[in-house]
Amino acid sequence: MPIVLPAATSWVIIGLMAINQRWAYELGPIRPPSEGRDRSLLIRASRNCPWNRCRFCTVYKGQRFEYRSPDEIKSDIDVARSLAEELRAASWQAGLGGRIDDSVLRAVIRSNPDVYGPGSTGTQAAEFALHSLVNVASWLTSGGRTAFLQDADSLVIRTNDLVEVLDYLKQSLPSLDRVTCYARAKSASRKSLEELQRLHRAGLSRVHVGMESGDDQVLAYMQKGVTAAEQIDGGRKIKAAGISLSEYVMPGLGGKKWSHQHASNSAEVLNSIGPDFIRLRSLMVGPACPVHEQVESGEFDLLTEDETVAEIGLLIENLTCPSYLTSDQMVNLLWEVEGELPGSRQAMLDTIASYLSMDPFDRLRFRLERRRRSFFSVYGGLTPEISQEIQSAVAAIESRSAGAGALVEKAIASLKGHFI
Repeated sequence: MPIVLPAATSWVIIGLMAINQRWAYELGPIRPPSEGRDRSLLIRASRNCPWNRCRFCTVYKGQRFEYRSPDEIKSDIDVARSLAEELRAASWQAGLGGRIDDSVLRAVIRSNPDVYGPGSTGTQAAEFALHSLVNVASWLTSGGRTAFLQDADSLVIRTNDLVEVLDYLKQSLPSLDRVTCYARAKSASRKSLEELQRLHRAGLSRVHVGMESGDDQVLAYMQKGVTAAEQIDGGRKIKAAGISLSEYVMPGLGGKKWSHQHASNSAEVLNSIGPDFIRLRSLMVGPACPVHEQVESGEFDLLTEDETVAEIGLLIENLTCPSYLTSDQMVNLLWEVEGELPGSRQAMLDTIASYLSMDPFDRLRFRLERRRRSFFSVYGGLTPEISQEIQSAVAAIESRSAGAGALVEKAIASLKGHFI
C-alpha cells in the first residue's frame, strides 16, 4: 500500500515544496482502496473538497478548497517522472535491470542525505520528499500503469484545464493505461456529455462517485448537497461518455429511521445508472464526525452491525443492474459479500443469511475476530489497552456471559476508532 501524505494546510505544503521542488510533490490525504491495491501514482489536481458539508465525513473539515493551476499540476508530474528516472537508474546501477524493490528505494535515500536526512532540509521537508519517493516507487513496482487524480472532486475543475493536465500526464508517463479520480455526482451532472467525452479521450478512464444514498430524505439530512435525480443524471453521463464508473454506497447512513428506504431507493438509483462497480462503505461515526452530536442526543439512531448487514442484504435483493459489487474497505464487516450482479446475487445473500443465522455468541466471536484482523492488517499490533479489552471479551464469549455483548462492543469500538 503506498504511503499517503497526512492532510496539511496549503501554505505549509507550498512552503515545504519551495524547499525541495526537485524531490517532492503534493499528495492529498486519501485515495480509494482500489487505487491503493493497484499502487496508483497520486497526482493532486485540487486541494480538499469544494462541498465539504457532509455530516458523515471528517476528511476535509477545516480545510479550504483550492484549485490548482495546470502549471502547478504539470510541475508535480515532472517531479514524479524525475523520481521514476532516479529509481530506475539506481536499479540498473544495482544490477536489477530496472526492477524496483526496497533495496533500490534505500539506495536512493542513502545517496541523497541532503534530501531525506533531517539535517539541511528539515524534518518536515524530508518527510514530504520521502512520501513522494515511496509513492513513485510503489507505482513502479506495480508496473506504472495507473494514476489517481486527488482530491475530492476533479470534475469541478474546468474542462479545458483538466484536459490539459490529462494530456500532459499521458505524454509524460506513457506507461499509464488508466487514470481515475473522485467526483461528486453534481459536478458530473453539470458537465455536458461532450465535455465528459473530451475528458475520456484525453485519458480519464474511471470516476469514483460517492453516491452514499439514493434516498432524498437521507441525502438532505446528511447535507450531501445532491438529489437522487442528480445522482442518476451524473452517473448516466459518465457512463455515456465511455468512462468506467464506481458508485459508493454507505450502508447505515439512514440510521434506524430510514434504513429500509435508504437501501431500496439506493438500489433504484443504482439500477437507473448501471455503474461498473458498486462499492460498500458502511457508516462509521466517531467523535470528530459532524453527525456524532445527533447520535449522542438520540436524534440519529445508529444501526447495529447486524442490522447493517441485513440492510446490505435488502440493497442486494433489489439490485437488478449488471455491475460488480465489492466490500473492499475495512469498515465493512462481511468482506466476502462480493461478486458480479446479477449472477452472484444469491451467493452474496446466502453469505449474509449464513452470518445472521449464527448462534449469537458465534456472531460476537466472528465480529470481534474480523475487527481484530482489520486492525492488524493496517497497524500490525494491538495496544496493551485494546489487547486487554479483547481478552476480556473473548473470556465472556467463551463463558457465554450475559455481559459478553457489551464487552465485545467496547473492544470493537476501540478497534474501529483507528479505522479510516
